[in-house]
Amino acid sequence: MPLLIATDTWHPEVNGVVRAVEQTVQQLRQTGRRVEMITPGLFRTLRCPTYPELRLAVATSSAFARRLEPLRRDVTHVHIATEGPIGWLTRQWCRRWGLAFTSSFHTRFPDYVAMRAGVGRDLVWRGLTGFHNLAQQTMVATRRLGVELRARGIRRVHHCPLGVDTSLFTPDGPTHPLLAELPGPVRLYVGRVAVEKNLTALLESRMPGSLVIVGEGPDRATLEARYPHARFLGGRFGAELAALYRSADVFVFPSRSETLGLVMLEALASGTPVAAYPVPGPLDVLGERATGLAGGMEPIGALHGDLDRATRAALRVDRAACVREARRSSWARCTEAFVRGLVPAARGRRVA
Repeated sequence: MPLLIATDTWHPEVNGVVRAVEQTVQQLRQTGRRVEMITPGLFRTLRCPTYPELRLAVATSSAFARRLEPLRRDVTHVHIATEGPIGWLTRQWCRRWGLAFTSSFHTRFPDYVAMRAGVGRDLVWRGLTGFHNLAQQTMVATRRLGVELRARGIRRVHHCPLGVDTSLFTPDGPTHPLLAELPGPVRLYVGRVAVEKNLTALLESRMPGSLVIVGEGPDRATLEARYPHARFLGGRFGAELAALYRSADVFVFPSRSETLGLVMLEALASGTPVAAYPVPGPLDVLGERATGLAGGMEPIGALHGDLDRATRAALRVDRAACVREARRSSWARCTEAFVRGLVPAARGRRVA
């Protein structure tokens, strides 16, 4: 009997949602669960406006229903990971057959749409509130985000923390030859190169040392030409990405709009302290005092309204403390929380 997971973003795309869903699916299958995936690769796709790396599925309701029909009588649970075309079509399919489903809120999609397309933020939020209120549970990575969503009218929220692959992201292993040659301190950013990541706050800093930007995105060419002092490496993956993390002196995270930020956990697991603004996302990784979330006394990074001040403070952090904190966030524990939040599809009921 399968668990069905529907997502609008999947390989070969590289982002935090893909990593979170992928790790969850791997953990579920390791415990013997059968998982069926509904992804854009099953349909014709078009490039997403303002986000060309994202391919959006194009399918009629009837074509989508035919694809899912073999699963309808056997599916035990349905989880919708994203609010794109596949998410909406899966929601519609569940309503048609009276199947209960759960959903996830991974990114501040309304805010990103407003930044990129000038669409009213409140209008998009109203649409997403209606989307998630039909779900039996909406899974969120942090309790802080859960409080925010409830305030916006999303009624049923389940805390499902995200984790880090501590077998890949570790302080033990080879360093990256490029970073070894750069003048220190080496500041590293990993993530999308896009307007919502607030990268200009980092790129306009004149701190001594070197700045390395890892990742792709629609703003890369513009920013690379405007800020020649920074090294833009594009996308890096697997063992090479792990080497980049452990070779940096500090990981700097300028975003003010994250729901969590898996890259911060990856940096900490590699022994690299994090510098960030004291906003949701960094606060949910580093904690209010930047000593972690488990009552620790040692700093694992620094938070400040002046990103350079946060960076200088983070450079003084004991790297071993970063590793100890990150190892509390295993994907096995996170997947257990995910399973607790699932609702049997047979429990379907219509929710106004």
